[in-house]
Amino acid sequence: MEKRNYRVLLFPFLMGIAVALGILIGYFLSGNPANTTSDGKAKLGDAKVNDILNYILDEYVDTLDATELEDEAISSLLSRLDPHSSYIPASDFEQINEQMEGNFDGIGIEFNIQKDTIMVVAAISGGPSEALGIQSGDRIVEIEGKQVAGVNITNEDVMKKLRGKKGTRVKVGIFRPGSGKSRLYYTITRNKIPIYSLDAAIMLDSKTGYIKISRFSATTFEEYLKAFEKLKNAGMQQMILDLRDNPGGYLNAAVDLCDEFLPNGQKIVYTKGKARKRENYDATSLGDFENGKLVVLIDEGSASASEIVSGAIQDNDRGWIIGTRSFGKGLVQEEVQFEDGSALRLTVARYYTPSGRCIQRNYSNGNDAYYKEVVERMRGTTSDQKEKQASDSLAFKTKSGRTVYGGGGITPDIEVDTDTSGYSGYLAEIVSNGLINKFAFDLVDRSRKDLMSHYSNERIFALKFDASPYLSDFFEFCKRNGIPPDQLAIQKSGNLIKQQLESLIGRALFGNDGYFAVRTKYDNAIAKAIDVMRNGSLAGMKQKN
Repeated sequence: MEKRNYRVLLFPFLMGIAVALGILIGYFLSGNPANTTSDGKAKLGDAKVNDILNYILDEYVDTLDATELEDEAISSLLSRLDPHSSYIPASDFEQINEQMEGNFDGIGIEFNIQKDTIMVVAAISGGPSEALGIQSGDRIVEIEGKQVAGVNITNEDVMKKLRGKKGTRVKVGIFRPGSGKSRLYYTITRNKIPIYSLDAAIMLDSKTGYIKISRFSATTFEEYLKAFEKLKNAGMQQMILDLRDNPGGYLNAAVDLCDEFLPNGQKIVYTKGKARKRENYDATSLGDFENGKLVVLIDEGSASASEIVSGAIQDNDRGWIIGTRSFGKGLVQEEVQFEDGSALRLTVARYYTPSGRCIQRNYSNGNDAYYKEVVERMRGTTSDQKEKQASDSLAFKTKSGRTVYGGGGITPDIEVDTDTSGYSGYLAEIVSNGLINKFAFDLVDRSRKDLMSHYSNERIFALKFDASPYLSDFFEFCKRNGIPPDQLAIQKSGNLIKQQLESLIGRALFGNDGYFAVRTKYDNAIAKAIDVMRNGSLAGMKQKN
């Protein structure tokens, strides 16, 4: 599949999120640190730093922004520590916090700008737009009486106009194809809009459930419980938990999830640091899926809280870990918030899996080398042997006596690499220009009623829909948008283009469940997971696919 190469492009963004998310122990402090340490040693005073900053601001030849200078000084200081200690300026903190708290204030729609028009992809479940009946395919053409179609509006403009404090109102004018009216007007009262961390919960067959979690936020466990109940009622007996490209998040969310799979008293994780006593997290008597077959999928983008879950499942021999070696983040950050709205996330401890592993990768060669190693693994340009050798020197035993390794991420029980044989420059170009997404959206916009009459749900769509008849039209669409057909590249990448087109048509019809219903059909790791659950046993399962 082409996914690994796309993930290389997205990796700096994903790992920026990972740094921002970290694993937050939950101490939210305020104010300035004391002047002495816990053992009575004097701390460095801040007089020199303040004096230097003030001297620069007063005397430097050019005018400087005091906030920018302070932010850069703090970031430079933290860069001397580890890759995951970070400073979050006030301008960024609210947006990052929204992702972790699981909500923001707004009207609750997913949208695309197509043909210079705001197109509603979906009304977010539980939001005010859904409650008013705003639908997929609606065009927002007016906001507060002003024309917003055909005026070169940007995504940022849309966010500014539609987001706002809970309880405030915004009036929108909508054109709905087939309604017989030139405008439908809605006055929407903004509210808290959920940001979901669980991307999909679908049945892959009559007994296999699939749950995809994109990060561990404050709402993740609640989302999981709802998804589990839905799949259980649909007949789920075994589960595939997909944590690929999940950069982590809250420690307690990871612990709560593990508790669903592990029996009372089994170890989940423990943390300790120079100034932090060891703290143990064990499974309780709660948990609704302690016996069904379980597979956890990981890759190079699975970090921190994702590695806590996969490490706990692996060390307790509870299920299979399938995929590629995880990121390797075993550091715990504590958050300090400041009066100006900024925050510091400082590494204060390491976490250890039940067998005693710390899976933090070596970062002694600097941050650039630290992140470059993972990018090279994604590209397949490194043999992965150097890090594996470092890990192999740190051998530990699982509950049943299997050997596992620390020091460099979680190594899967069964390794399944992403197939990149169909990747091409032509594919990268049409993807980066959003042409597959635009074509899929336009197709569904024209044919929604007909498609829905043939495919009533995402499983039927995934099983029966074939995008092959649309490919010639798609390549002509690319040509009209400045990317002429490249026959050799199409021969190489045609199957991937078809798969992605089917996936995005599925999303336009059925949301994320439609997208993942198609993607999982073509996923080698999921095929291996289903095969293993059908034929495999946990005993002696270390193998290479």
